[in-house]
Amino acid sequence: MRCAPALIAYYLDMWTVLTLVVVGAALLLLETILPGLIAGILGMCCLIGAIAIAYADFGPQTGNLVLLGVGAGLLLGCVVWLKYFPDSRLAKMFISKRVVGDLKADKPELLNQTGVAHTNLRPSGTAEINGHRVDVVTEGSMIERGTPIKVVAVEGLRVVVRTV
Repeated sequence: MRCAPALIAYYLDMWTVLTLVVVGAALLLLETILPGLIAGILGMCCLIGAIAIAYADFGPQTGNLVLLGVGAGLLLGCVVWLKYFPDSRLAKMFISKRVVGDLKADKPELLNQTGVAHTNLRPSGTAEINGHRVDVVTEGSMIERGTPIKVVAVEGLRVVVRTV
């Protein structure tokens, strides 16, 4: 039978291990919401600390059980997170529904339009066509700034121009 101070120290060490595991798991969950990797690093430090204390104070058998439990918990947590989180209400809060801009990859309305070279086109640069700045490329020759140009081809994002 253990004496009271040794028993208190034993339970205190066990509570320390359990507390570190719970805090570590909570910090790893918070890492998905908080930016900066700090919560994740602190969470991993708590888990590693719990394993180290278990080995140091309770021996290899208990240390191995804590290590196995933490490893299984991390693996199970990752699997559950990857399976259920993307479809959850919490995940939908992080997914943007807004359209920031339109790439306008196909610009057939620019074909045969005229404009002015806004920058020197060597062979690529910017032109002003119908009051809009457009990234363009020449057929190969350099075109000076301010030169009138005409769109001769539109190939996806590539707008090909030549001098008028």
